[in-house]
Amino acid sequence: MNTGAIFKNENKKAENHPDYKGKVNVNGKEMEVALWLKTSAKGLKFFSASFSEPYIKIEPQIQNNEPQIKEYGDANDDLPF
Repeated sequence: MNTGAIFKNENKKAENHPDYKGKVNVNGKEMEVALWLKTSAKGLKFFSASFSEPYIKIEPQIQNNEPQIKEYGDANDDLPF
């Protein structure tokens, strides 16, 4: 609890992608952390950080697209046309 690990982002492809990424546990809750190495106006280097809920890929649900067929067999049913 209250620990984590951060690694250099080897997949950084754009300037807005984080320089470092990782996962941390804060008070028993898993979080993702992203860090950007920045330089202040006075020339001091610092990290800007962002915390977020873990990404969960949602698989699309397959819907049954088979037509619903109503059977007409009772004399009281409406005619199908």
